[in-house]
Amino acid sequence: MELVFSGRVVEWRGPAPYYFVPVPHDESADIREVAAAATYGWGMVPVRVRIGGTTFETSLFPKDGGCLVPLKDAVRKPRGLTAGTDVTVEMTVRL
Repeated sequence: MELVFSGRVVEWRGPAPYYFVPVPHDESADIREVAAAATYGWGMVPVRVRIGGTTFETSLFPKDGGCLVPLKDAVRKPRGLTAGTDVTVEMTVRL
């Protein structure tokens, strides 16, 4: 499954700050349809993500019926992505 969407980087301040891009509602619903075949537990769904010229692998976090794409510091910092930055995400669910 391949998806392309735009979103705004959000910050979650837990014990350490984490940054995510929320997956829009419609795309989250599409992911839920294949999640059982892709998840490795706890609702985590492995994906390959491309933002700009950077491609990386991660796992979606389930959140409030939707999904969040976590942004690793190694991806976020060199691209200058901070809370409030709008990005286009190209994502492939890894089955």
